[in-house]
Amino acid sequence: MSDTAGLRALDPVRSVKVKLGLLVAASVVLAAVIATIGAAGGVPVALSIPVTVALALGVTQLLAVGMTSPLREMTAAARRMATGDHAVRVTATSRDEVGELARAFNSMAEELAGVDRQRRELVANVSHELRTPLAALCAVLENLADGVAEPDPATLRVALAQGERMSGLVGDLLDLSRVDAGHAPLARESVAVRALLEAAVEEARVGGRAPAITHVVDVEPDDLAVEGDPARLHQLVANLLDNAARHGPSDGTVTVRARGCSESGDGTWRLEVLDEGPGVAPEHRERAFERFGTLRDVAAGGAGGGGGTGLGLAIARWVTDLHGGTIAFADPAPGTHGVRVVADLPTVPTRPRPEESAVPDIPDGPEPARGGTTTLAPPEPTPAEPASLTDALFGDAWPDRGVPGDVRVLGGALGVGVLAGAILPFRDPGLATFLVLLAAGGVLLAASRHRRDPFTLTCAGLCLALSSVVVLRDAEWIVALCLLAAAGLGMVGLVRGRRVPSFLAAAAAWPLAALRGLPWLGRTVRALTGLGNGAALLRTAVWSVLGITVFALLFASADALFAEWVDAVVPDLGSQDVAVRVFVAVAIAGLVLCGAYLALNPPQVGQVQRPARPVAHRFEWVAPVLVVDAVFVLFLAAQATAFFGGREHLERTTGLTYAQYVHQGFGQLTVATLLTLLVVWAASRKAPRATPADRAWLRVALGVLCAATLVVVASALSRMHLYEQAYGLTTARLLAAVFEGWLGVLVLAVVAAAGALRARWLPRFGLVSGVVLLLALAVANPDAWVARQNLDRYAVTGTVDWGYLRDLSDDAVPALEGLPRPLAECALRLDEREVDDALAWNLGRSHADAYVAAQGGAWRTRTDCPGQTAVR
Repeated sequence: MSDTAGLRALDPVRSVKVKLGLLVAASVVLAAVIATIGAAGGVPVALSIPVTVALALGVTQLLAVGMTSPLREMTAAARRMATGDHAVRVTATSRDEVGELARAFNSMAEELAGVDRQRRELVANVSHELRTPLAALCAVLENLADGVAEPDPATLRVALAQGERMSGLVGDLLDLSRVDAGHAPLARESVAVRALLEAAVEEARVGGRAPAITHVVDVEPDDLAVEGDPARLHQLVANLLDNAARHGPSDGTVTVRARGCSESGDGTWRLEVLDEGPGVAPEHRERAFERFGTLRDVAAGGAGGGGGTGLGLAIARWVTDLHGGTIAFADPAPGTHGVRVVADLPTVPTRPRPEESAVPDIPDGPEPARGGTTTLAPPEPTPAEPASLTDALFGDAWPDRGVPGDVRVLGGALGVGVLAGAILPFRDPGLATFLVLLAAGGVLLAASRHRRDPFTLTCAGLCLALSSVVVLRDAEWIVALCLLAAAGLGMVGLVRGRRVPSFLAAAAAWPLAALRGLPWLGRTVRALTGLGNGAALLRTAVWSVLGITVFALLFASADALFAEWVDAVVPDLGSQDVAVRVFVAVAIAGLVLCGAYLALNPPQVGQVQRPARPVAHRFEWVAPVLVVDAVFVLFLAAQATAFFGGREHLERTTGLTYAQYVHQGFGQLTVATLLTLLVVWAASRKAPRATPADRAWLRVALGVLCAATLVVVASALSRMHLYEQAYGLTTARLLAAVFEGWLGVLVLAVVAAAGALRARWLPRFGLVSGVVLLLALAVANPDAWVARQNLDRYAVTGTVDWGYLRDLSDDAVPALEGLPRPLAECALRLDEREVDDALAWNLGRSHADAYVAAQGGAWRTRTDCPGQTAVR
């Protein structure tokens, strides 16, 4: 049975539309319940929404996988049947339209299996039957050709007999081919039974294989007449007489008996053919009516003669079926022996309608053979391996690869979730956050397929350094940037990305792993139970929890002492503490599970490099690059004019103050630097490199562009410096300057790559250098740096934005603790502080707590501060 059979809770529902309605209703109800619990428990919306959506999708997947499992099984079964495996079957327990389709598919598979078996038997038996007369005929002709035998009448009769035997076999095969093709119409007319039997007997006497046989015709009533196809009925009698002559004694008696409907009284007439041969054992009687099921092998005692084609009785059954009758062997009368073949035919045959005979109704269970119907015994059905529901969504970009379930990874992810739910809520980021990040990183690295790869290990070390910022700095912006960088770098390390598209694919793959990893999660749950009873385990857990909840509430409402015991053991599930912790645990465990699947089965997006397609002519890429170079040169000329003309010339020409001028262009220059890197990448992809001249043009054109870009970077940094001198430094301006400096580093790296015309190392260098620069910024304590620069400016100009300094994090305390007490109360907001516990420890906050403890008297944040000015 399929692994998803236990998840088919909706199988009794008879309509797909009703199932879809129930599916939507269950998801909506679950989402509403979880959202209500989150809102009542004070769970933040940013945490409540993703957890609610994830759990609702989980329930949807749990129910939908059972609904679509027959379709996926049929897809896998069709692929296997295309390779010749007709023993495959699908699970057809659903009672809706999909279940009907599955049952029809199984019926088709059984029919195809039977047809395939008959085809193999036909080829083998025809080869066997043709080989014997052909060998005999070849031997006779060889003797005649070699002069061993004379062409006397006896020898020629032997050759003629073998040729007639082959001709009869071919004729029988043609008859059966008409049956299989459906080209066997029933030409009904009135048939006199005695005349039919006597004509067949006379033909058997004249051209039969045993002329000494005595034939007895017995018809009652003598004028019996029926409706039927006279040619087919003659074929029926002739085949039965031939069978009796073949397997009876050569001088024996064959009786042909016909009885009208007066005896049976049910509108049928009976045809019997009896011989005096050894008979057929009951266990072999049905086999004799199959194609090539000759009585030579099944005759009682192994006697019998002749050895026909094995198609006569099969044709006889076909004729009786064509007339709507039955044929079978019957026991001979008491005191007699031999073979007795009985055919019961309707007096007025009725042909079934085509639609009734085209697609047989396959019953649920096996049915014994009825009359002349041959029952095929298909092999034991083999369940088809269902394809994943997400395979069609991700396809070749992210194949499942059949990664086996890993209980240890699942346990590690759940453990990290439990740890996060226990120590993260109601604490500021600090040691607890670092411990959760450390545990999560350990699970991901242990699960990674590339955990021994140097680049992956380098990414892991940098992620550890980035995560440690949470215990060093209190500034939320730098902590958030470092954690985001750690997450992105970690995903790139897990997929072992090499180029920018693979970096982007790694970032997108993490949330998408929640869908792609569902088959792996199912295999893990089945591995957890040991016997593939994941669904049964889930049902047991649900019913157990439901039973405990219902009866515990009933008894608690009925007995006060029992209610106290329940309150002492069970936490208040409606409290804010429990709700928040549960939501945090589920969210963190889910994130770690997604990352773990990404580590176990990284996607292939971005791993396959697309070959560059250079342009046919050099001017196609040189001209655009030279135009960009010219624009850069004009911009640099304008910069030189502004620099050498002085502030008066600038203000007179542009109407802007110098501060406004330098502030105006920083963002545009940053965008221009990014676009320059894009131009360099496009030119390097399109420029041909076949000749030394091509390579020289590439180096010169891109070198000029990169050199001009470096001047632009220097101009942007100079503008930012001048603006900071005029209006003060902020964390946003510091971050922008660091980002522009990183772009300058990338441009230098591009220059080095252009010189060597090899840039495979450039994307990873850019990623690692950006992370290292961010780490350096975090270590430098940016908030303290900003505070120190503003105080230095205050010492020179006498103006400062005290409100901005107060909004800085506790990281700024080292730069401000040297101020006199009145100015310190202007720059620091240290009142209303909460003391952190050990799990919330952070170096920045710890330093601030120590500074507050060292101050004597009550701290008062002042607002009447000297030199107050707003940062612009």
